[in-house]
Amino acid sequence: MKLQLRRPLVIFDLETTGINVAKDRIVEICLLKVMPDGREELRTYRINPGVPIPAEASAVHGIYDADIADKPSFTELAQEINQFIKDCDFGGFNSNKFDFPMLVEEFYRAGIPFEIQKRKFVDAQRIFHQKEPRNLKAALKFYCDDDLENAHSAEADTVATWRIIQAQLERYADIPSDIDALHEQFGQSNMVDLAGRFVTNPQGEVVFNFGKHRGKPVKDVLKNEPSYYAWMMDGDFSQDTKNVLTRIRLSLMNNN
Repeated sequence: MKLQLRRPLVIFDLETTGINVAKDRIVEICLLKVMPDGREELRTYRINPGVPIPAEASAVHGIYDADIADKPSFTELAQEINQFIKDCDFGGFNSNKFDFPMLVEEFYRAGIPFEIQKRKFVDAQRIFHQKEPRNLKAALKFYCDDDLENAHSAEADTVATWRIIQAQLERYADIPSDIDALHEQFGQSNMVDLAGRFVTNPQGEVVFNFGKHRGKPVKDVLKNEPSYYAWMMDGDFSQDTKNVLTRIRLSLMNNN
């Protein structure tokens, strides 16, 4: 195995009721845990989201309400999943923007604080799009000369992603083979919250990454427009984003 691991790496994929991180729910999760010595452990869970699965979502991943009617909720599985991924780094395909924020949001709903500051992230899609812009199916064909069967099943997509990451490391001599460097080059090192609403600028300040205040330091906006905090806390933002905003606001109050 070319990838150098200091601790386990969990490659994962989600199937969900939709793409709204704040409102939608997980219906299937697959976790492929890769150990530093190369050993692998694969776990796949079907999950009852507690809400109807929209027809358009079922049309994509093939999971219907009847398929998960007798399955446990995420809250019931949260402790088991949390133990499995404890002290692990993460990898996925488009995981930085969607899968990981969605997973963390589910942990928040289950009452489990999820520590992310020390985790490293490898998103195969970011490597792929910088090198060969395509999708997961094309990536597997390009890197592994194989066809993706059962696309949009969490397990098939997860296993394909792990194969792609390994093939990318073999193909590109300029891609680093350790997690820290991969995280720095292809991860989300300047993102402050998982949804990317806040990022750090070249000066190291936390700034807004959306809306009318894009590029402005968050602390300055909160000082000059205190009502913006209430607007965001009442808005359709993920709990992780709200937690980050609250921490920044508290730091301002403590410094006054």
